Amino acid sequence: MKEGAITIVQGDITLMKVDAIVNAANTSLLGGGGVDGAIHRAAGPQLLAECRTVGPCPTGEARITGGYRLPAPYVIHTVGPVWHGGTQGEDQLLASCYRSALRLAIEHGLSTLAFPSISTGAYRFPLERACRIALEETRRFLREEDCLAAVTFVCFSATDREVYCRILAEMSAS
Repeated sequence: MKEGAITIVQGDITLMKVDAIVNAANTSLLGGGGVDGAIHRAAGPQLLAECRTVGPCPTGEARITGGYRLPAPYVIHTVGPVWHGGTQGEDQLLASCYRSALRLAIEHGLSTLAFPSISTGAYRFPLERACRIALEETRRFLREEDCLAAVTFVCFSATDREVYCRILAEMSAS
């Protein structure tokens, strides 16, 4: 893993100047609330039109589209699991979201990527648990693949950012 390849910031993912931002989408890929709605609004109607041609997308998988009016030229849409208490394979599905998005990035020759905190909003996945999965999968991927220069986790709140920073520090220390 490259030193410093993972960055954690608080901010608006729609403003990130990276090769691709990741959208925490629903299975239809046709927009929704939270991050999904914000990305669709910022990208403009062309994103919705393209999503109609690449969707639907099952939970744990990912699809790639253009970024249109976003600073990022691409959007990787992935569908995270709804939290049902951890008994419905939620951990494995969330891990698959990160692996699928990271794989799509390298398949398309991208080198910088920004993730939101997938499934922790309306889908109610516990933040700390989701954060560990996100960071573990990303760190594992970066150890195995040297194609990505930088992965940024864009947290909506300062509290979320603090959790991500603490867990990354714990992982780096062990």
